[in-house]
Order: sequence, then C-alpha cells, then structure tokens
Amino acid sequence: MNHTGFYPRVRAGGSGRSVVSQAGATLLVETIRKSGLDRVISTVLAPWHKHRAVHDPGKILLDVALAVVLGGDCLADVGMLRAEPAVFGPVASDPTVSRLIDTLASAGPWALPAIRAARAEVRERVWRLAGSAAPDAEGQVTVDLDGVLVLAHSDKQDAAPTWKRTYGHHPLVAFVDHGSNGSGEPVAALLRPGNAGSNTAADHIETTQLALAQLPKRYRRGRQTLIRTDSAGGTHEFVTWLARRGRWLSYSVGMTITAEIHQAVLRVPASAWTPAVERDGQIRDGAWVAELSGNVLDGWPDGMRLIIRKERPHPGAQLRITDADGLRLTCFATNTVTIPISELELRHRRRARREDRIRNARATGLRNLPLQDTAQNQIWLEIVQIALDLLAWMPMLALTGAARRWEPRRMRLRLFSAAAQLITTARRRHLRFTRHWPWTDVITQAICRLEALPNPD
Repeated sequence: MNHTGFYPRVRAGGSGRSVVSQAGATLLVETIRKSGLDRVISTVLAPWHKHRAVHDPGKILLDVALAVVLGGDCLADVGMLRAEPAVFGPVASDPTVSRLIDTLASAGPWALPAIRAARAEVRERVWRLAGSAAPDAEGQVTVDLDGVLVLAHSDKQDAAPTWKRTYGHHPLVAFVDHGSNGSGEPVAALLRPGNAGSNTAADHIETTQLALAQLPKRYRRGRQTLIRTDSAGGTHEFVTWLARRGRWLSYSVGMTITAEIHQAVLRVPASAWTPAVERDGQIRDGAWVAELSGNVLDGWPDGMRLIIRKERPHPGAQLRITDADGLRLTCFATNTVTIPISELELRHRRRARREDRIRNARATGLRNLPLQDTAQNQIWLEIVQIALDLLAWMPMLALTGAARRWEPRRMRLRLFSAAAQLITTARRRHLRFTRHWPWTDVITQAICRLEALPNPD
C-alpha cells in the first residue's frame, strides 16, 4: 500500500478571486454600525481631523481596535484589514496610523475624555438594544476592580520592577460583570508604573470614577451599582469614599485579616456560624460564614458590615498565620443589609470571574504595551477597551445560547476567521459562507439579528 501522508496534497497559487478572508468579522462591522460607534467616535475626534485628510480619525481608531479583536497586538497589524477592503473599506497606511496615535497622545487631556465619552454614549444605546441580555437587566450593575501585570521586554516609559519580580506596568482595570450567561465589558483602565501599589486608595478612587462615568447616568449613584474588589481595595480611604458618594454605592470589598479581626473571629460562638452556599443554593460542605461586630468596626464608616468565612483547606494547602483552628479565613466588608450573609458571601466570591475578564484582555491586546511613551500606551489601552467592548456587545446583540459565553480565542477560530465568497448582484455585495463550515448558521443568524436592529438616529 502506498503511503500518501495524513493530509490531502494540494497545489497552491495566488490567482484566486472573489474570496474574502476574515469574512466573519462582518459581525463586528455590523455591531459598530448598529451601535452608532462609528458616528460617535468620528464626531468626538473631529478636532483632530486634519484639513483635506483622506482618512477619518475615528475610522482609523476603530480599524486598529478591529485588528486587536482579530488577534493583533501592535499598530502594524491593521494591515490584515487593509488586505480586505470588501469587508473593512479603505484602511489608512501604517505611517498614518502612527501619526494619529502620536497626535492623540500629545492631546491626552482632551483626547482621552473624548474617546471615553463616546464609549459611554454608545454603551447606553447598546444596553438598551440588548434588553434582557444587558448586564443591567435585573436592575443592578456590578463593577469589578483589579490590577493587571503587563510585562515589558524593553525599557518603556514608566516600566518598573513589579511585586512579582517581573518588569513592566501595573494597570488598574474595571469590568462590568455580565454574570454566568455572558462575558464582561471594560469600563476603566488606569495605566500605572510596574511598582504601583496594589492597595493605593487614590488609584482605586480614580478608577472607580472612570468606571462610573461609563455607566448610564441612573447607575452612577445609588445602591443599584455594586463596586467589588479584593483585599487591595480594603483601605479606610477607599471604603469611606464609597460610603460618602451621593446616596451610597453598594460595595463588597475584600479585607486583610488583621490581628484584631483574627481575635474577633476566635470569639464568635459556634451558633453564630451559618453554612456557606453555592450558586445553585446547595450548602457548601466544610465552609461557614459569620458577621463580626463590636470594636473591630471602630474607625470604619457607619453601616459597614464585616463578614468572615472559614473553610477547610484542600489537601496539601499551607495555612497562614492568620488562619485559625486549621481552617482558612477570608473576610470582606459590605454595606448591603437586605440579603442574608450566606448570599452576600456568595456574591462576593463571584468576583473570581474577573480572572476570566483579565485572561480575555490579555488575549486581546493587553499581552503587552507595544508603544514607547506612557501617553501612547494610554491610547493603546483605550483601543484595547474598544476591542473588548465589541467582543462584549456583539454577543449581547447577536448571539444566543452557549455562543454568548464564547471567549475571544474561540470566536476568532469559529466565527471571525471564516472565509466567504464575495458576490455582486444588482449593485449589492453579498458574502456567501461555505455550507460545510460548522458555524456558518451561527454567523448568518447573528448577522440577521444585527440587521434587524434599528439604525442609530
């Protein structure tokens, strides 16, 4: 028997016509169109549109964001869009893209607020279009704050040794949690040097302010918005700021187990411990929660509750000096009074989903900061956030079922990378996706849902 190898042998040539690569990215283009992001971003960047310039600054910025969505990690990756004008239209040259980033970086105090205002305006429209799929469908929005280490392999401005003995930057980011049925969308990213402290209250306050400005106005004050952090946010200054803001924001902030808290835990009677619960309401075996009171709350804002969790560590885990009786202790503070403490503890534990958001961000332009100056990299962070916005908005508006929970890498492989045949009929262009591609129906049905949405005013 002749052995011909594992794969079919084909002949390759470069004379093909009417075939479009990355045709599935039409989903992203249609999301931009229906959300009105193209119009809004063009309007806010109009002051930087040079006279007689061919390319609109808003279009250039969106093109870079689309390249990041498709897997790019530098400005030059916009070239993949330039190769497919049938899907992405005319795309600026690399020097033009670089000049715009330099221009916006030099105008940081004006350009950054303009870009952020555009994102906030479009976000409100997208949530309204999404209806029951929007993150505020249940009347509350949860914002998770966390730090991210971004490594640098060259001497960039503000790159410094990090607390993990690496070298780079330490941005503080905030994501709106979409829950278990969706992903999450970025609402703030504060670029900081690598040696920035994890528990710097001023940075947490600034990041929270940026995040709140991205939400619809009805969520910028009041208990409808929950701010959730790990123990890095458990500082007097940050918690006091949260408590004093308007009608009080809801918060769920991790706390460090101090000696005073440790002693208070030892005084909690056995009858005061409540079994912890899981997402499905089942009791968590080997875990209990209780509320601390008394002197341990002295110096903290009125209305703050301190909730402790103890659990059996998994086999082989090393206990800390702050643990007690062979049980692992964790603690958080909240000002919510209408929910049982077991459900409050479960709500706080759900902040672990932020790790998924950070992993997706690393896979979407945050693996590194590709530019030299801090001002340039802050513009890059805004571009990354636009890319992540698109990756959150498109599933909200167009996908259903399990596809709504696909992460960026999976969407790239199954949806965006799909090729199609380009056909022109009656002066209209059509993309014909191949029948044998397993996710052709997902793509075409999603495009139909987007096309059915009303156009922006």
